[in-house]
This record gives sequence, structure tokens and C-alpha cells, in this order.
Amino acid sequence: MKRIASSESAASSSTSDSTRPLPSVLGTFRGINEDFICPICFDLIEEAHMTRCGHSFCFACLKRSLEESNKCTKCDSIIERKDEIYPNFALNEIIRKQRKKIQDLTATSKRLKMDSRLWEWQTFLATEEDGLLISDLDQMLKTLQEKRRKMLQDNAVVHNKVLLEFLQDLGKKKKTELDKVRSELAVVDLDIAQVQEALEESKQASANILNESVVPDQSAKPESMSVEKKEQLVPKPTTSTMVPSTSSDETFNKPSQSCKSNQSWLLKTLSRRRRKLTLHFDDLKDCYFNTRLSELAPNEQRNTELLGEFSQNLKQFTQFSTIRPVATLSYASDVLNSSNIVSSIDFDKDCDHFAVAGVTKKIKVYDYEAVVNNVVDGINYPIVQMVCNSKISCLSWSKYHKSWLASSDYDGSVTLWDAFTGRKLKMFQEHEKRCWSVDFNNVDLRLLASGSDDAHVKLWSTNTSRSVGCIEAKANVCCVKFNPRSSFHIVFGCADHFVHYYDIRKPNEALGVFKGHKKAVSYAKFVSNEDIVSASTDSELKLWNINSPNCTRSFRGHTNEKNFVGLATDGRYIACGSENNSLYVYYKGLSNPLLTYKFDVVKSVLDRDHREEDGNEFVSSVVWRENSNILTAANSQGTIKILELV
Repeated sequence: MKRIASSESAASSSTSDSTRPLPSVLGTFRGINEDFICPICFDLIEEAHMTRCGHSFCFACLKRSLEESNKCTKCDSIIERKDEIYPNFALNEIIRKQRKKIQDLTATSKRLKMDSRLWEWQTFLATEEDGLLISDLDQMLKTLQEKRRKMLQDNAVVHNKVLLEFLQDLGKKKKTELDKVRSELAVVDLDIAQVQEALEESKQASANILNESVVPDQSAKPESMSVEKKEQLVPKPTTSTMVPSTSSDETFNKPSQSCKSNQSWLLKTLSRRRRKLTLHFDDLKDCYFNTRLSELAPNEQRNTELLGEFSQNLKQFTQFSTIRPVATLSYASDVLNSSNIVSSIDFDKDCDHFAVAGVTKKIKVYDYEAVVNNVVDGINYPIVQMVCNSKISCLSWSKYHKSWLASSDYDGSVTLWDAFTGRKLKMFQEHEKRCWSVDFNNVDLRLLASGSDDAHVKLWSTNTSRSVGCIEAKANVCCVKFNPRSSFHIVFGCADHFVHYYDIRKPNEALGVFKGHKKAVSYAKFVSNEDIVSASTDSELKLWNINSPNCTRSFRGHTNEKNFVGLATDGRYIACGSENNSLYVYYKGLSNPLLTYKFDVVKSVLDRDHREEDGNEFVSSVVWRENSNILTAANSQGTIKILELV
């Protein structure tokens, strides 16, 4: 009897406790104010918008309702225009907090349900302590142990399944990597065989040239296409380079001094290029496989062509080992002026002269040969000096008229000069703010373009006094450049972080917008008629192709966060300044810097022998001298360097 009474008591206690009210999500909805519920979908309001009559709805529900009827579904008020609905920011914030509260209550409800079940077990054992038999406890323990064993077994199965899936995925990835390595190794072995064969042919050709005393028969049959392609990898020595100038027996029997010198040069060059190869091995590896595996299953001839393409890239990358200063001059004319930033440098069409301009409001024209051949370093006088009314931001020399030089300035003016007389030929003044860039068109010889902080690209003709076209940008225009092979296509960079490519005949629609920079685009230059390189204050250069919206390659290494540091390219190499007072040179096929040159920081113009390591100086401008390995760069102190890649 006692046991029965105890069981009934426990059962009633358990029943009463198990029916304790628990928090529920539905209960929270009942407690929500009606203002939180959308009268259309009867759910919590999403993106609350309010009508002129004061009722709030989900934006999507209200929009859909107004498309069917122009009445408020709550009070039938007429809503004539869509601008008569407004966002309800206060209600949105309240609903956001309410949603978070509901989520917290849902999680709490699940936890309390589990706690309730445990509490029932504890209550039952406590109340039935005197009425339970050992056999009952044994049965309960046996049941719990069986449940525990089953749970451990299930957990082990789940764990092993997860482990098996991981190992299978890892095996698939490694097999894929192994297949890729095997295919890459097959290509490498094929190319090794081709290069070794080319080297053997080169050695044999050298021996034949040295052993033959007569000119080879010109009627001999030409070699096969494959041999010609291999000769592109390792060119055969020619008679002019291998045969000594005299035909005496002594010349052939004893190596000449020039041969020894040539051998020494070869060893030094090989050592230098090996060091460069080791330093940039990972970049070159990526370049090699990107080139060689760019096409699926090419034929033998195409294989040789692709290897030749990489060989050319490797040659251009390892060709130069350092940057050598050729000459130095100073843009500063006032020793007391602390600001002598050179903002722009440009060569004339024949590269006989170069013009320099900057914040001192002066454009100076120098004779290149006179500067290079001057024995007194740093003391050079311009052949012409033009005084401007404002700071100069950019220069552009005409590629047709040798004396025509265009400049843009901080007042928004674009000026056309006769560079050898210092006379103003024409002035364009339509920009409302600072004009950052100006450029001559290489095809249409009368056409110029300029970009300004007024978010306009203006097109000018040397035959008229007014602009002949305009492209409206959405942000400040920092740079502008014509396609060198077209009279109609132009690229410009903006403060909106984008590079814009336009046909000036269709100024209302861009041909392409290239997105990838994180800050304002300060420069954009054409590497070729289809490739563009851009610079930004995010410390990156990016290479683009006009036929693709995606970045082809990013160049990193220099520092550029706030200043215009200059950008130039000769079609193979890209040079830019840096805010650590250095010049960086990149090869267009690789992402890391190829060469760097550090400018000295001069404490005083009167004390050029004193150098400082620290400072806020930066390289502000750079330009290539066409068809040469010469470039000219200047820094924020007004120091101008003629530099040579060697």
C-alpha cells in the first residue's frame, strides 16, 4: 500500500511539474503590439514604410498593394504618388530588437525543455527513494547503460563517416594535384629536350663556322620549321660574331684577347642572370606554366612557339640587373623654396628635349644630350623657361609638331605652348576646378583631352577656342590618356576607384569600366593598344585588357597612399614612383618589382653632400625615353635623375 501511495504521489507531482508553463515563441507573438504586424501579410514587418495616413507596412507588401490599388489597405486613404510613402526608421529599430528577443526566447525554450526532463527524473528519484527496489534500480541502470552504449556507438559511426569523407576528399584533391604535377612535368621534360637540342645545334654550328674557311653554299635547302623555331630559343652564332677578323693560322690556333674578354663577359652575365632567376623563381614558375599551359593539347609547332614566348619573357626579365644614374639636375630655382615637387616630365617626339614642370609654376625645357654630357653634375640650365600663373599638374608633348607642348594647371586651364620660344599659342578655360591631366592624340594631331576635379573629361581642338566634346564622369577625374593607335578611344581614372574606357563618339556610354582598385585611380597608361596599366593610392598597379572586365595582373611592392607618384611604360616595363623616395620598375609579365632605385634626401640645396635617410619625400614623376632603356624620374625635392637600366 505504501508503495502504491508513493507512486500515485510521484505521478501527480510529476504531472503537475510537467505541466508548468514554458516560454514559447507563440506566446511572444501574442504579446507583440499590433503596430509590429503588417496588415497585409500578418507577419513581423520587414523594412517598415509608412504611408501619409500614418499606417506602416512591409515595403514589399506595400509596393505590391499599390501596384494593384492606390489605396491604403488599412483605412482606404488615397495614395496618389509613390513618393508619399516614407521609411519608418524608428519602427524598424524596434522590430529588429523584437526579432532578437524572439530568437533568444526560442533558444531558451529549447534549453528549458531539456532541463525540465532532467528535473522530472530527479524529482521522481527523490520522491520514490523509499519505495524503489534494487531490482528497479538495476533495470534502470541497465537501460541507461544500453542507451549510453548505443549513443557512443552512433557517435563513433558518425565520426568515422566524417573521417572517411575527409580522407576521400583529400585523396581526390591529391590525385588531382598529382595529375596536374605529372602533366606539368611532362611539359617541362619536353621543353628541356628542346632547349638541350637547340644548345647542341648551336655548339655544332659554332664548330662548323670555325672549321670552314669558305662561305657556305647559299643554294642549300632551308632547315625545317621545327629547327627554325628552336633557333629562336638559342640563336646560332653568326659568322660576324664567331670568325676572327684575320685569317692567319696564329689567329685560329691561339685564342685572342677579345675572345677571352668575351668569355669573361659571358660568365659574368650568366652569373648575374642566375642570381635574378633564383630570386624570382616562384614568379617565373607561375609565368612559365601560365604561358605553356594556356592552350589544351597544342601541336609540336605550337609547343615550340609557346616555349619561345616564355623564353622571350625570361630574357626581358633577366636582361637588366640594376638602375644606373646617368645625370642629375635640379628643378629648384629658389634655394629658399621648400616645395619643389616635379609633377610631370615629358620628351618631345624625337626625344631630343624634355620638359619639366611642377609646383613652382615654371615649365623648363632641357636639351637631353647637353644634360647627359654635362661633366658638372646637377648644374644644368634650361634652354627655355616658361612662367605660368598657377601650379602645373601635367605636360604632354605633341607627337607631330615638335614644338607644341600642352600643360594643365591647378586653376583648371589647359595651355598650348611653343616650347622653343616660350610663347602661348592657345589657352582653354572651361574647367571649373583643378585640371589634373592633359594628353595629345597621336592619330588626330589636332585633338587634346583633359581631366579635372569638376568630374569632366574635355576634348579640345587646336583649331578652335571652345571644347569640341565632353564626357561626364561621376567623380573627380585624376588622369586621362588616348589610345596610341586610335583617334577615338580614351581611358581615364577617377576618384570612384574605377578605370573608364570610352569611345569619344559615344560619350554617354562607356565601352568598359574596370573595377578592382580600392582607392582613387591616379594614373592610367596604355601598355599596348589593348592593354592598360593603372595606378592607385591603394599601393597597387593593375594590368587590364580592354576586352575583359577582370584584372590581368596586379603589381605590388611600392608604397602609394596619398600622393601622385608617377607612372610610365615602354610596352614591356612599367615604372612608378613610391612614397619611400624610390623608383620601382616592374616587368609586365610578373607581379613583383624587377628593379628599384633610391633617391637621396638632400637636406639643403646649398649642402648637397649631406644626405638624410629619413623624410617624407617621394618620387613624384617618371617618363620613359622612347626606344631606349633610359628613363627620367624626379622626386618631391625637385631632384631630377636621368637613369639607365643596365
